[in-house]
Amino acid sequence: MHGPALSGWLLMVLCSVAGGYCLLRTRSGTAGERGNARAEAVMAFGMAAMALPAAVLTPPRWAWTVYAVVFGAAALRALTGARSGGHHVHHLVGSLAMVYMAVAMAPGSAGAAHEGHTAHAAAGGVPLLTGVLLAYYALYVLRSAGGLIPVTAAPAGAPVAVGTRIAWGARPELALACRLTMGIAMFAMLLTL
Repeated sequence: MHGPALSGWLLMVLCSVAGGYCLLRTRSGTAGERGNARAEAVMAFGMAAMALPAAVLTPPRWAWTVYAVVFGAAALRALTGARSGGHHVHHLVGSLAMVYMAVAMAPGSAGAAHEGHTAHAAAGGVPLLTGVLLAYYALYVLRSAGGLIPVTAAPAGAPVAVGTRIAWGARPELALACRLTMGIAMFAMLLTL
């Protein structure tokens, strides 16, 4: 990823925390929910690895091929589930976006935005495709953020369940916040392309 080292560190930390929470979510829920959590963990850790500032570790030339293969496989897996709709379509778009970024950021590729991760390099990728992905993630972030806003509050005087504990991995608002974080991170990474 290009840009200042601080933004790379922040994205890496946010994506790593989101990936860790997604792994925690794989311990509970239905088989479909655990599968979604695994797919989101792969996405989050892949984004964290891509966001690692080049000053710390310049990835070898073959790393971009590995990213493209891993997320190409994730896209194929999401494609098989996309027929049922729902979140699989989002996983498909996200995996394809990661393949696109890996190809565009690879040194020596036609759309490479850098050679050796230089911060002052020219823009890479296909501008129209980057713009479409930016618009998708902007709308996704807005929709996800809207889902975190409480619709109704408990009426005054209504009994509140005290002592009810929900496991960290089963908290829907945290899962939504995790997805929101990854959507913002993907938007930021696409902006630097």
